[in-house]
Amino acid sequence: MYEKFGISKKMEELSKKVEMMVKPKFEKLEKIYEENSLKVLKAMQDSRLSLMHLNTSTGYGIDEPGRDKIEEIYSRIFKAEDALVRSQLISGSHALAITLQAILRPKDIMLSITGLPYDTLQTIIGIGGTPGPSSLKAFDIKYEQIDLKNNKFDTEAICKRLSKKDIKLVEIQRSIGYSTRRSLTIEEVEEIIKKIREVNKDVIIMVDNCYCEFVDTKEPIEVGADIAVGSLIKNLGAGIATSGAYIVGRKNLIELAGERLTGIGKEIGPSLNQNTNYLKGLFFAPHAVYSSLKTMIFASKMLEELGYDTKPKYNEKRADIVQSIVFKNKEKLIKFCQGIQAGSPIDSFVSPIPSNMSGYEDEVIMAAGTFVDGATIELSCDGPIREPFIAYMQGGLTYPYGKIGVLKAIELIEQS
Repeated sequence: MYEKFGISKKMEELSKKVEMMVKPKFEKLEKIYEENSLKVLKAMQDSRLSLMHLNTSTGYGIDEPGRDKIEEIYSRIFKAEDALVRSQLISGSHALAITLQAILRPKDIMLSITGLPYDTLQTIIGIGGTPGPSSLKAFDIKYEQIDLKNNKFDTEAICKRLSKKDIKLVEIQRSIGYSTRRSLTIEEVEEIIKKIREVNKDVIIMVDNCYCEFVDTKEPIEVGADIAVGSLIKNLGAGIATSGAYIVGRKNLIELAGERLTGIGKEIGPSLNQNTNYLKGLFFAPHAVYSSLKTMIFASKMLEELGYDTKPKYNEKRADIVQSIVFKNKEKLIKFCQGIQAGSPIDSFVSPIPSNMSGYEDEVIMAAGTFVDGATIELSCDGPIREPFIAYMQGGLTYPYGKIGVLKAIELIEQS
């Protein structure tokens, strides 16, 4: 069957060898997959989810029971006081913007302790390039950052800065974004939050949780974060949710975010036929994340066997569903993304090319032959056209689909 996809016998044989090598890693993932599945099921049962909650609302959506029930379920899963789960939140970046704009006021200082944030968040903050008229900087909100030190939190520098007690909000970005660092595990996040609380009990700790949900059995609120943010067209939507994002955390902070989003509060906001998609997506999310992780582990080892520089390595602990490949070659990056596109169910006949995109300083190439536009829980790959030409691959709703996409991409770069 593989030859029908243009996969050579040599590549097929290597894939079989690699699957035997990564099998122990696959088996370890199953325990996490099962625990998260049971967590979701228990939250739905304890919240007394009913058929009526699948109904939708339009207009204002005042006190809509289905929407409120979904937010109750999210609160249980994340062990948070409250949640905001809305289609009106367009993306993870939008949810981060709403959260920051809700909490921060002129003269406040936000501190990133994971170095420079993702490109779109840089635009929201107003760093890198010309600050936009709606950026945080335009409203006299100050930004500072502390870089990671040897790929770990610089605990000494963080505690020293926070001891001055003039920081309003600390931002932790778990996933790598378009950086060369590694992603941060929930254990590392827990450890730094404990250190922060020793020197500053009042600072608000916000975690950008995009790409990280259900990769482990704990989430940021459980380890001391005040608020966490993520996207529904990534892990928690399982390729079923067609838009949206979530914010979970302390009740007073969620109320602020609700007011910032609607102007009135979280009691309004129509679900617009998304309730079934959100609930079904959440139900299948542990499996989608499990499949994505298997796909990325397989890809990492396959590429490593062929001499490519992959991060993380196949046997390293993972904090998100992202696999980066350092090509150090523009053409290889482009070819790899084109290969992922060729292995996709949608627009497999299209070859993506680098182009300018809103929120990004450099040209970006994006391969996403996905059912939901931009859904990175489905197999996709992208990267900025800049040194050292890194491809950031993620997703894979099922392992067989993910595997064939990866093999197609590898075949293409090996031929070039």
